[in-house]
Amino acid sequence: MTEQLQLELGTIRISDDVVSKIAGMAALETPGIAAMSGGLSEGWAKRLSGKNVQKGVTVEVGQLEAAIDLRIIVLYETPIHEVCRMLQQNVRVAVESLTGLHVVEVNIKVEGVAFKDDEV
Repeated sequence: MTEQLQLELGTIRISDDVVSKIAGMAALETPGIAAMSGGLSEGWAKRLSGKNVQKGVTVEVGQLEAAIDLRIIVLYETPIHEVCRMLQQNVRVAVESLTGLHVVEVNIKVEGVAFKDDEV
């Protein structure tokens, strides 16, 4: 019955940019994350925060599912494995609750460590 209603009402498509922005915002709100990383292809692990949350986020969005890759910089003295697990959960919940898409995977690449005094 749900499929029939969707056909009668039309199609909903959520762009990669929307999912990317949601994932980036959720990542930056996760404790222990210092910044998103622009990656080596954009210069020496250029660190970005706040204004451009889509940097460091790559998504693949299908009709019902999404896969997300994140490149991050963590704060020194935080257990990286715990921060990454929390990050995966936060991103999954944010994307699924705001878009209705099923997140099949959240892959994380830790590209750096920042000290609290570092300008990120």
